[in-house]
Amino acid sequence: MMTVDELLAALKLKFKRRELADQALTHRSYVNEHESENASDNERLEFLGDAVLDFVAGELLFLRYPDMPEGDMTRLRAALVRTESLATIAGDLGIDRALRMGKGEELSGGRKRATNLCGAFEAFIGALYLDQGMEHVREFAVPLLETRLHAVFDEQSDKDARSLLQEWSQAQHNLTPMYHMVGAIGPDHDKQFTVEVTIGGKIAGRGVGRSKQIASQEAARNAFDNLRAGRVTIG
Repeated sequence: MMTVDELLAALKLKFKRRELADQALTHRSYVNEHESENASDNERLEFLGDAVLDFVAGELLFLRYPDMPEGDMTRLRAALVRTESLATIAGDLGIDRALRMGKGEELSGGRKRATNLCGAFEAFIGALYLDQGMEHVREFAVPLLETRLHAVFDEQSDKDARSLLQEWSQAQHNLTPMYHMVGAIGPDHDKQFTVEVTIGGKIAGRGVGRSKQIASQEAARNAFDNLRAGRVTIG
């Protein structure tokens, strides 16, 4: 467990209105079980923080990917601020250990429940916004969202590497990846296809699979690995 003071010290934050931090880290169940404390729960701050995070995430994507279509930015923003993503950030920060909640909620696993952690993080952002303004929210939240952005890309690359590589290539270099089959070996019932993907005429990755589609996906994943590791540079 961690006190609010300990959490703020770990995050290197100091609130002018300390009561906002306390409220952000107070679950409704705590208020119900401690009526004599006259505490306030974090649900109104959660509402505000949700809107602030939507804006910060949208601004991050708008500035980071100047050529990305609106639909793709909308999809990425939704992935960035979805409950599971924000709950992960909250856990990494230690908010789960500092969140005040009732005994019943805690015994039922509430301290690890994604909705509670997401709500607490949103409330914390709302409190920080009220206490210190948007610029301090950006300083605090953007690095956290950037870290999650890498994870979102990794998660999506497992689903459709070709689409992801195309989005990245067009956003970063205004180029469309091109796929070429460079080999096929084995009998008709068990062929192995080899596909190369090029970006701007430069070979970025290669993949092998039992169909051209699978080989293309593997080539796109390989290209992402090469680009991230610096083994291939474009432009």
